[in-house]
Order: sequence, then C-alpha cells, then structure tokens
Amino acid sequence: MERLLLRCLPSLLRPAYRHVQLLQTVSRCSSSSSRFNVPPSAAEIARPVGICSMMRLPVQDSSEGLDAAFVGVPLDIGTSNRPGARFGPRHIRAESAMVRAYNSGTRAAPFESLMVADIGDVSVNLYDLKDSCKMIRKAFKKIVSTGCIPLTLGGDHTIAYPILQSVAEKYGPVGLVHVDAHADTSDIALGEKIYHGTPFRRCVDEGLLDCKRVVQIGLRGSTYEPDGYLWSKEQGFRVVTGEDCWLQSLAPLMKEVRQQMGNGPVYISFDIDALDPAFAPGTGTPEIAGLQPSQALEIIRGCRGMKVVGCDLVEVSPIYDTSGNTALTAANLLFEMLCVLPNVKYH
Repeated sequence: MERLLLRCLPSLLRPAYRHVQLLQTVSRCSSSSSRFNVPPSAAEIARPVGICSMMRLPVQDSSEGLDAAFVGVPLDIGTSNRPGARFGPRHIRAESAMVRAYNSGTRAAPFESLMVADIGDVSVNLYDLKDSCKMIRKAFKKIVSTGCIPLTLGGDHTIAYPILQSVAEKYGPVGLVHVDAHADTSDIALGEKIYHGTPFRRCVDEGLLDCKRVVQIGLRGSTYEPDGYLWSKEQGFRVVTGEDCWLQSLAPLMKEVRQQMGNGPVYISFDIDALDPAFAPGTGTPEIAGLQPSQALEIIRGCRGMKVVGCDLVEVSPIYDTSGNTALTAANLLFEMLCVLPNVKYH
C-alpha cells in the first residue's frame, strides 16, 4: 500500500503544485509591464489558492532586493492578560487575501513603486522571553541592513523593543507614532523589566527614541496612578488620550504630528487594542471606548510624508474573535502602512 501511495503521490500533487506555480507567477507580475511583485487579482486566481502569504505575495528567505517586507513575529509570552498573539501573523496573512493592490481612498499604488514580499517569520524561543528578544534583534538587524523597511505582524508588544534596537542602530534615535490603549511605559512587573507593558520604557532607557518626536494616541482605561501617563509626559512625549479622540476627525491632529516628526526617521507602532473592542475584540487587553477604524485610517494616512523606517501591528489574538474581523482589520492597517512608505506612487 505504501509503495502504491508513493507511486501515485507525484500525480496527486501535480495539480496543486501547478496552482501554486501559477499563483506565484501572477503575483510576481499581474501585468506584462510590471517589474514589481503584485498581489494576484481574485478575478484571475481564487483567494483560497496557494501559499498563505501576506496579500498572497511571493515568499522569500531574506530581505535582499526588497524595498519593504512583511515579516511575522509569533511571540506572546510577554502578555499580562489573555495570550494568543503568537497566532496573529498566521491569521492576519489568511485574512489579507481580501486586500487588493490599490488604495481607493488615497490612490496609493505601492506595488507600482516598491518591491515587496513576505519574508516569513522570525524564529522565537517560546520558553525564554529575553532570548526571544535577542533573536528578534538579530533578525531585524539583517533586515534593516539591506535598506528594507520591515512591516511586522505581531505578536505581543514586547517585540517593538528589540525591533527598535535594530532600527535605532541603523538610523539613530527615531520618532515614534504609537497608537495604543496603553502607554507601555511601565518599569517592572512581577520582578521582570521586559514584557509587553515595558517596551517604550526600555527604549527610552537605551536612547532609542527621540523623545520630542514621540506621540502616543488613543491611551485610555483605568490606571494604577491618578495620572497614568505622567512618565510619558515627563519624557517629552505628546499624549493624546482616547477621550481626546472621541467623536471627531483626527486629520487635524495628524497635521500637527507631521510637524512634530519633521524630517527625521519615524517608526509606527500600532496595537490593535487602540481600536474599540466592538471593532477588534480579538486582543489580549481590551479597553472600552476606543478608536474607530476610520480614525485608525486617518492616523496612518496622516503619516504620509514622514520618513517611515519601520512599522508594526501587534496584539492580534485570533482566538477571541472567531469572525476573523480583528485579523482582517489588522491586514488592512498593515496595507495602509505600506501605502505611506517613502517613494510610494500615487495616481
């Protein structure tokens, strides 16, 4: 029986292999004139077909030759409440099959101007958070050394710390557009100085951030002190609370943020719990009365013109949202980040 199966296996797999080959060919060039990787159209290749990559883009082992790369960091051992963000990258990739090549809202055409691919996941140690941070830092050092801009699929927010270590090593202290329900500037918890509540405290400790060019948007919820954001303010961060965002457009705010960021390098870090849990329930530490998805778009689109050198979308925990909508929202926000990178073409 085993011999019969082995003889039949190539012919059984051949049709599926042809589908994968076709998907990769179409995604590399959806039109004969393109020299960039282009997500395949669902009018040509059915969405469920092929390897589950971000936007069904080609997968490659390294960032060599790329202007930007989607990269997963499936780590969640830094969480303080509900785990599950280790599964975020896979689910974001799966839902990203719905995302198309052009941004109809801004007319951005990133796949006509940048070479983009999915470079897979960074290996992590699920039994040792500090070792994982070292592994992440090493991996991102290689990515940014090639001039590639990483767009990271998290993973819990701990990962922003080693990523920023690598980014700052290349570019120097960076500005930060941090969108979140929480400031993530705690110093220590349960005797540990590294977890998803401390990344930006550690970044300040190590001089990775240009503190006058840091804005935190959407902070809200109960806190451990009367002013839970005092430390951020003392460092020179601009703090925009969730209440500051209620019932209004954030476009005027982002005009001020662009002036604040100036011409220096900027990193975007977006925690999905910045959104109200009605829109993004699949996360570990939800807080009520959050941002609307339209406001999230205003924030990211408002980063156009900044010298963005890296981005992340973190804290998607799919098991708390069986609809997949949280991961779908995350996929769209990552696409929006891609659309505001330097040198993206607009129609």
